[in-house]
Amino acid sequence: MAKSPYLTAPWKTDKMPPGIPYIVGNEAAERFSYYGMNSILVIFMTKYLMDAQGRPDYMSEKDAEGWYHTFVSCAYFLPLFGALLSDAILGKYRTILILSIVYCFGHLALAIDHTRLGLALGLGLIALGAGGIKPCVSANVGDQFGVANQHLLPRVFSWFYFSINLGSAFSTILIPELLERYGPKIAFGTPGVFMFVATVVFWFGRRKFVHIPPAGARNYVKEIFQRENLKALGNLLILIPFAAMFWALWYQNFSSWVVQADKMDRYLFGREWLAAQIQTVNPVFVLAMLPLFSYVIYPAASKLFRVTPLRKFGAGLFMVIIAFLIVGWIQMRLDAGNRPNIIWQIFAFVALTAGEVMVSVTHLEFAYTQAPRKMKSLVMCTYLGSIALGNFFTARVNFLIEDGVLKLSGAGYFFFFVKVMLVTAVLFLFFARFYRGKTYIQDEAEEQPE
Repeated sequence: MAKSPYLTAPWKTDKMPPGIPYIVGNEAAERFSYYGMNSILVIFMTKYLMDAQGRPDYMSEKDAEGWYHTFVSCAYFLPLFGALLSDAILGKYRTILILSIVYCFGHLALAIDHTRLGLALGLGLIALGAGGIKPCVSANVGDQFGVANQHLLPRVFSWFYFSINLGSAFSTILIPELLERYGPKIAFGTPGVFMFVATVVFWFGRRKFVHIPPAGARNYVKEIFQRENLKALGNLLILIPFAAMFWALWYQNFSSWVVQADKMDRYLFGREWLAAQIQTVNPVFVLAMLPLFSYVIYPAASKLFRVTPLRKFGAGLFMVIIAFLIVGWIQMRLDAGNRPNIIWQIFAFVALTAGEVMVSVTHLEFAYTQAPRKMKSLVMCTYLGSIALGNFFTARVNFLIEDGVLKLSGAGYFFFFVKVMLVTAVLFLFFARFYRGKTYIQDEAEEQPE
């Protein structure tokens, strides 16, 4: 296993770590597989699900939305398991490789069994595989850097996020088309092939990576309960409820927004688009906005005031409110019997994506740099756990609507989330004033092979 290439270069360098291309390539293929499968789940549950005898066994819209967000919540809760396995026992490389194989079997189950049992088995394995590797992959990016090139870290995290959205953009345009033309077998099988490719690409980079060895279970427990580490964890926990509410709204572009798009006029640019394809504009906008924010908007804003991670985060919370005001207005038109063009939902995606760039990229980098050295994967769970909590909240709202406990329908559903997000954003302005953190970068002297 490769030692750090920076042990002999303590001065500042612009040389990129040799393992980064393998990590970025792996992430692009893995995100293609995840978002491709993810993009058709609600449509599959409401239009393609079968019973054991091959008869239709469709879910209602709210039931499907509830189960979709439950799956996402599990996928983003299980990173806690992956982080403990990685940081304490196996190390990041072995954890990612083993759970990637589990991930592949999840896609296989979805491709061959289209009943509720196959759906549960497939999504369970994918939640374990995708969830388990999440904190390890992003932390593994940071592990490749030392003091000499840590100034490249924000740029690489932006490219890392770029690869996520590159894979997502291709899959969300292709996989819904495959579902429409060839059915769920091919539509779920294709992401499985890409996940296999992602696993192989990662394995090819095994001798290029900097490997931070696991601490060992006993040492890891001691590490967690050190006063400074507990303080760092406590500081990062402040962000979780605010990020959770952001993701409670954001992830609805795969559920309630798809259901809404299915009722809209989707004729645009000379063709009629499938409802599940509209979400493709999100990764496309991300690819455009990442360099725009990094090289234009943030530098311009910094001439007027100090641009900090927490200020970026707060601005992003308000942007998602604008997005939901737009989809709420669209739903009012639909409720009145009109059929607005899909361009209006695309305007909502502009605001949603701007919020994502400010919240998600910032939170991802922030969680890594604020994490104590031997707890990088575990602390990444504060970022991922916020996604789990947000989707759990949205799932509960949809199940309560399905059971008749909550009386939210039509535009009122979207405006409910606008109110929740507005309260969240205002509270964040208050709590952000009390954050006190410390930046941790890997100590090059302790980077060594496993």
